[in-house]
Amino acid sequence: MPGDAVAATGSDRVEAVRRLLPLVAAAFFLLPAGHAAAADFTKIDTRVTMSDGVQIAVSYFQPAGTPPAAGWPAVVLLHGLGQTRNSSDFVNWSPNTMAAQYLAPEGYAALTFDARAHGQSGGQFTLDGPRELADLRELLTWLTTNHPIDAQHIGAYGASYGGGLVWKAAVDGFPFAAIAPTATWTDLQEALAPQALVRAGIVFAFSQDIPQDRYGPDERQLLSDAIAERNVPALRAYLASRSTRPQLGTVRIPTFVLQGRRDFAFDANQAIAAYARVRGPKRLYIGDFGHTPAPNPPDEFNYAALELRAWFDRFLKGMPNGIDKRPPVELAPDPWRRPTAFKALPKARTLKFSFAGRNALSADGKVVRTTKRVKHIETFGSPVVGVQLSSGPSGYKHLVAVLSALTPAGKELVVADGGADTSTATNRAGRGTIRLQNEVTSIPGGSRLRVTLGARSTVQSVANLVYLIPVPDGSTAALRGVTLALPVLRKPVSR
Repeated sequence: MPGDAVAATGSDRVEAVRRLLPLVAAAFFLLPAGHAAAADFTKIDTRVTMSDGVQIAVSYFQPAGTPPAAGWPAVVLLHGLGQTRNSSDFVNWSPNTMAAQYLAPEGYAALTFDARAHGQSGGQFTLDGPRELADLRELLTWLTTNHPIDAQHIGAYGASYGGGLVWKAAVDGFPFAAIAPTATWTDLQEALAPQALVRAGIVFAFSQDIPQDRYGPDERQLLSDAIAERNVPALRAYLASRSTRPQLGTVRIPTFVLQGRRDFAFDANQAIAAYARVRGPKRLYIGDFGHTPAPNPPDEFNYAALELRAWFDRFLKGMPNGIDKRPPVELAPDPWRRPTAFKALPKARTLKFSFAGRNALSADGKVVRTTKRVKHIETFGSPVVGVQLSSGPSGYKHLVAVLSALTPAGKELVVADGGADTSTATNRAGRGTIRLQNEVTSIPGGSRLRVTLGARSTVQSVANLVYLIPVPDGSTAALRGVTLALPVLRKPVSR
């Protein structure tokens, strides 16, 4: 009996192979001329001299075989702040890894490079300024004039710092055929100095990614001012010059926006605002990757990278793969599993809480308000904290609000933060609002929500290093009438 079973299995395999041969042959003859086998490509590392004499280190990937008549479709990939073409803040998201694993083996030429003042490239850092934009333009010229590239079908992917430059190029009219800005900003004021209060901890952390001697002179001075909360109007004007949100309505390039659910540097609103404004084909993915505290699950990377390639396949190769016909918004659960798809941005409902009581607030003190236990909810939108503030003789220059959840497991989960200059955020009667970041957070059932108010985010926890600037010693205020408006999904996608 065992021998008969083996024989039967072998016979079945022979028959299966016999039936498969015609299909394999047909597939072979349907392949386009010059199609290369997977992983069949060349990679060249070199340096390209910019118009100001600075050398930029690049890697160029080209598929093997004969290129299409118009040239290879191509993708340029840009890295994040303090990274290089060979490294990344996010799990497996380095530009060279993406080019080698997902693009070059599938018939794409790819260009990666160390941004100015990064890695093996020279020059000074000016935060996606005119010089960095010129670098990208000159590198695209180098790419198309020195290689068999289809200049009408070039796409761009950029993460974090690189994503900011992709948006800059898009509003500046670069002729990209498709773009994918990822885990980045569209409004740098909103990200780093919302309501005129600097998120000094975020600014300082980012500043450590670039050696101080590689900063441009303006950037060096503005960084010093930002960390000390000096010259804030000039800082906000500079951040506005690096932002693109007001111009995004002019973008008609097919755009796939990818953003993290819980990214304390660049929240979900940065992508949602872009998705609402850009014209033409567009797609939005909100997942579990990004800056701290995003978990960056490896399984998600493969899922998102394949979707990203499908987007490029559709708009760089013209493949009718249907990605532009599917529901255009995806929201991944936390912990990550296959995302939930939506035909439009998910609708939220707003939970409202009011807290009685009046409390004095000193320069180093805090005021805490806590709700009753709530059911399982998932935030989606910017929480807003309202407060009636009466300043003492010395005033109270700014106010920070931290929203957290006290879970049944005994942990305190930071949901979002916000801060405001009280001179601009409160009316004459002392009533003011603080808008918090949109961190899409799953809050377990049985949790209690907590609002902590003070001069710095560290009054909630010494580990909460977002708002670090104190108010002057002797500052006092009285707080009352605290409210919380919390947008949540009508139906959570996370368990």
